[in-house]
Amino acid sequence: MEVNPAATPSAHGCRSPGIQAVAGGETPADDTVVDAAPTAPPRAGDRAGVDAERLGRLLGDPGLAWFVDRVRQRMARGRPLTGSVTLSAPDASQRRAAERLLGRAPRAGGSLSVRLDTVDAVLRRSGVSPDGLAAAVVALTGPVPLRAETRDREERAWAEAYAPLGTLGAGLAPWAERARGDGLIRRLARTPEAAGPLVQAVVRALRALPASPPISRATFAARNLSGAHALDEGTPLATLVLSGIRSLTGFPDGSGAQWRREAWASAGLLMDDLSSTVLTLNLRGTPSLDWMADAGEPAVLTLRSLTRRAPVVAVPVTGALYICENPAVLSAAADTLGPACPPMVCLQGQPSAAALTLLRDLSARGAGLLYHGDFDWGGVRIAAALAGNVPWQPWRYEAVHYRAAVAAVTEAPDLTGPPAATPWDPALAVALVERGVRVEEEAVLDDLLADLGPGSR
Repeated sequence: MEVNPAATPSAHGCRSPGIQAVAGGETPADDTVVDAAPTAPPRAGDRAGVDAERLGRLLGDPGLAWFVDRVRQRMARGRPLTGSVTLSAPDASQRRAAERLLGRAPRAGGSLSVRLDTVDAVLRRSGVSPDGLAAAVVALTGPVPLRAETRDREERAWAEAYAPLGTLGAGLAPWAERARGDGLIRRLARTPEAAGPLVQAVVRALRALPASPPISRATFAARNLSGAHALDEGTPLATLVLSGIRSLTGFPDGSGAQWRREAWASAGLLMDDLSSTVLTLNLRGTPSLDWMADAGEPAVLTLRSLTRRAPVVAVPVTGALYICENPAVLSAAADTLGPACPPMVCLQGQPSAAALTLLRDLSARGAGLLYHGDFDWGGVRIAAALAGNVPWQPWRYEAVHYRAAVAAVTEAPDLTGPPAATPWDPALAVALVERGVRVEEEAVLDDLLADLGPGSR
């Protein structure tokens, strides 16, 4: 007799998962009440000592699929086949199948209970399965792997898939540890077989970053990964690489398309070479920059202009370059000092790929970089991100300057967000926590302009 593998409707009119799927996935605890029966088990070939034809008629009835599945669950856990299993709200076909199996009508009620010992005895006594219920279930549905063994085998496979993470440098070691433990890789890959190649690609990408000089993300992917679209938005590989980049470059938390664009750019991977720009004042080295510097007017440089031609020679090797966070500072310097202002760069928030490219070149040529930003946790994180890419010295950006600024302002907004370290002056982070207020660059503009004036240099 051939067993019908189609799903058996439950009392609620829903289809239930097949036995193989349930046995390999999440299942309810033994002896618990369930609301629907799973599909009928597939018919297995003859097994030694088992009457396959009679077994198919008796235990292979679709109305007993729920019962066979419960037995498999117990066997997978290594538990004895004793006691009862119960199905809530059985339909008529499930009650009839239990009656044929037991040779009597089950007790009336809203649920259906079947004793495992009784079925075992029926199978042995009838000769359908001389070795009892366990042998019958194996003959009907196939071998039942012990869950502990399956779990151990799966964990070994995951450990092997994660192994390439151990080849990352010390700077990415904390990220690699989090990647193993937070479940992100498992959620994205779903199986260790899929995770292995994915992790290898992530490691290959991160070991090639940051890209210097910056290049397009598609070009980087074509050179280092499986193709130009390997890092397209929304792919598991792009998600993991971007997560690693944030750890590599110290890029802060955020969301949205613009944030992702800037996060990629922090490691030198660009959507294009025109959208990344940097605001400057009085840099020299090209005819257009010389003309703007002679007029004392700000200039905007694109990443393209910094990477396609000879790098800008902005300052003498013994000179200083002043870096600010907010455009208002650079604009005020242009208004007040014009051509007499020393060279300046404005980050306008997190340093762009264009800004980092420019500052790396200037630092390599011997320029001394001096940085000032907002006295708040966001400004501190920007300073830390910059320090991860180029060396700089604080420009009125230490604890003593913060305390003086707080004393001078009449009213300052409260600090928000989580604290951050200030390695260039650990006392600054302590002072920020103690005073608990933010001081923006505009509030100390007069002091900054005084530093930029001819008399102070």
